[in-house]
Amino acid sequence: MLRIMRKIEHIGIAVKDLEVSNLVFEKLFGASAYKHEEVESEGVSTSFFKSGPNKIELLAATNPESPIAKFLEKKGEGIHHIAFDVEDITAEIARLKEEGFIVLNDVPKKGADNKLVAFLHPKSTNGVLIELCQEIK
Repeated sequence: MLRIMRKIEHIGIAVKDLEVSNLVFEKLFGASAYKHEEVESEGVSTSFFKSGPNKIELLAATNPESPIAKFLEKKGEGIHHIAFDVEDITAEIARLKEEGFIVLNDVPKKGADNKLVAFLHPKSTNGVLIELCQEIK
């Protein structure tokens, strides 16, 4: 049987200043970020932290028109999205559209941390932006 959403892949947190926030999370986890990455297509710079099997992604805008910049302007710093690991992102997009969810990406795109990603609009998921992630092999 195909497991649809296998686990929470990570929680994304929008931050104003990545360097300052990295210091906060380094103190919190007692370890440095294991990865820093810029996703030019999304206008975002990211840092990833791990605590056991759990991952946190910090996201800072690299331009004022990026989705993260708009989120920060409207809501301030805080949880931006919850990401779920999926086995087959293309099949999940089709399944979720059929179930009536508003899918923001008909075709998965390359995201951070070696993942293909797609998002579900918060209007269809009780106000939470959901990210689907599939490891690029």
